[in-house]
Amino acid sequence: MERGLHMTNYLYLQSMLQTGPELAEKARSLFQYLSEKTGDQFVSAPAEALTKEPVSIVYVASGGTAGAFKNALPYLKEPIIIITSGSDNSLSASMEMMTYLANHKIKGRLLHGTQEELASDFEHVMRAANAKHSLQGMRLGLVGAPSDWLISTDVDYDALAEKTGIQVVEIGMPELLEEIAKKSYPDNDSCRALLAQDFDKDQITQALEIYGAFKRLVERYDLDGFTVRCFDLLTAVKNTGCLGLALLNQEGIYSGCEGDLPSLISMAILGQISGQPVFQCNPSRVDRHKDEIIFAHCTLPLNMPVRYHLDTHFESGIGVAVAGDIPSGKATVFKATGLLERCFISGAQIEESLHECNLCRSQIRLHCDAGTGHFLNTPVGNHYLVCMGDWSESLREFFTMF
Repeated sequence: MERGLHMTNYLYLQSMLQTGPELAEKARSLFQYLSEKTGDQFVSAPAEALTKEPVSIVYVASGGTAGAFKNALPYLKEPIIIITSGSDNSLSASMEMMTYLANHKIKGRLLHGTQEELASDFEHVMRAANAKHSLQGMRLGLVGAPSDWLISTDVDYDALAEKTGIQVVEIGMPELLEEIAKKSYPDNDSCRALLAQDFDKDQITQALEIYGAFKRLVERYDLDGFTVRCFDLLTAVKNTGCLGLALLNQEGIYSGCEGDLPSLISMAILGQISGQPVFQCNPSRVDRHKDEIIFAHCTLPLNMPVRYHLDTHFESGIGVAVAGDIPSGKATVFKATGLLERCFISGAQIEESLHECNLCRSQIRLHCDAGTGHFLNTPVGNHYLVCMGDWSESLREFFTMF
């Protein structure tokens, strides 16, 4: 999920009237600084070389360059990131370019400031742009229908594909149950470690068989993630999907509960931006005076807590759930509607993990930087996504690109 090290081409624009080497040297200095900050290598290249880049980066060294920018547009991809040199009428030329893009409904972003400010803005924009690009062709599965109590989760698959490139693959519950009946799961270190836990071995074995079934469906349909109508498993096989989802999330497969497709889409977006494991959870209690909220759920990625133990599923008292202690520290709280028309984004501080008996098994109390009024006045469904680290600025950049 983290961007790997790679070479990125950018377009350098300078007026023919500017003949000295100073402006080109200024650009080289900036991109060397950006390279040190991002780990990527940046190379000046003609416009034609930018066609394969996920986003287009344009460095405007001086004024008198808007015409050349217009001529290069057929080779550029949205969002177009325009970086000013900060001198030689670069800013005014860049503003002319941005106005042209706006007039033609082309997404663009203008970056201007000190090297430090440019590097910070650039990192957020590139993280968002690469996440947007990564959604193209992503395959997300819906196993069974959304749970009956999820009345706000309908998603128009065609509209989603057109807007984001995400493809939804429907898989029937009977196919999942057939796979579970095979009673097979991978013999790997994670499974062996779980079987060594101080918990009912028969229940763990059956939960791992559910994990094996999930994993085979992921491989069969070439999925990047899926969400499952998991409560049906309580009656069908007398166990839960909590442990299987925890294992697959640990493996980098976005795995969600209750057939909640908007939450799965949000999970994928947050995961692609942050490169972190993502916790799908219920808002359980709000303290409006302290701007604190308690989130809880019976599953979370096994590589997210500092420690965990197994317990029964909260509502049913059967099966295998995960009770994890997530470390204190900076975090992000996020949720979007299925077609990204509305979202909630906030930096946060995880204060502590809890172990209350009347909540789902993994529980955190966190302070929400954006306050807690949203959860009571303009909520986005009954599930939210939490990950470690504050990625709120990158998420906000992401939503400017739609």
